[in-house]
Amino acid sequence: MNELKLRVLGVPVDTVTFGTAQDRVIAWGHARESRYVVLANVHVVVTASRESAFGAVVAAADMATPDGAPVAWMLGKVGNKPQERVSGPDLTWALLGRCEREALPVYFFGSSRETLSLLAERITATFPNLLVVGFEAPPFRPISEQEANESVERINASGAGLVFVGLGCPKQEHWMLAHRGRVNAVMLGVGAAFDFHAGTVSRAPEWMREHGLEWLHRLASEPRRLWKRYLVTNTLFIAGAARQLLTRRHAE
Repeated sequence: MNELKLRVLGVPVDTVTFGTAQDRVIAWGHARESRYVVLANVHVVVTASRESAFGAVVAAADMATPDGAPVAWMLGKVGNKPQERVSGPDLTWALLGRCEREALPVYFFGSSRETLSLLAERITATFPNLLVVGFEAPPFRPISEQEANESVERINASGAGLVFVGLGCPKQEHWMLAHRGRVNAVMLGVGAAFDFHAGTVSRAPEWMREHGLEWLHRLASEPRRLWKRYLVTNTLFIAGAARQLLTRRHAE
C-alpha cells in the first residue's frame, strides 16, 4: 500500500496513480480507518512550503495526491517518470461511483446549505443507490468545542466510511488533522469539488484541464477573489520549481 513519496518544493507528495488512490481510500473506508487525504495543488504546495505549521499538516497526511497539473508535472520530473494528475473533483466523482457499487456510506461536510442542496440533487440523479448518510454545512464562524464534538458524534453515528470535506484550504486540512483519531472514517479535503459538482462554480473545459490551464479558467471566472492565489502563488511555484530542478541538476 505504500507508494513512494517525493518532495515538490520540499513538500512530500505521493507518486500515486488515479486508480491506486481510489483503491487506497476505499480500503481505508471499508475498514473505517481514521485517516485524511490532502489534494495537493499549487496553492497547497506553495502554502505548505512557506508556512511551517501548514507544511506539517500536509506532511502528516496519510496520502497527498498531485492535484494540480503543475504539481504532477514537477513530481514526474523529480521521479524521472510520467505522473498523472489526481484531481479533487475527479477523484470525488470516481469515489462516489465506487461507493455506490460497494455500498460504502458517505458524508459531506462543508460549504453552504444552498450548495449542499444542489449537490444532493445532482448526486441523487447520478448515483441513485449511493448511501449518503449526511450533509452538514458548519457555520461560517469559529465553532465551540461542544459544536465540534456534536459534529463528530453525528458523523460517527451515521456510519460513514468516507467524509468529503469542503471547507477550503487551509481550513479543511487543519480540520482533518485535528479530527484524525476522532472521526471513524477517511476524510478527504476536496476544496471546490462541492461547488463544481453542485454547479455553483463552472469548471474549466476538459481541454484546459488536460493542458494545465484550469487555473486560468478559474481566475477568469473569479478574478477579484482568486487573482492573488493564481498570479502570485503560481509565480512562487514556478520560481521554486526552477530552483529545485537546477539544484538537482547541479547535484547530479
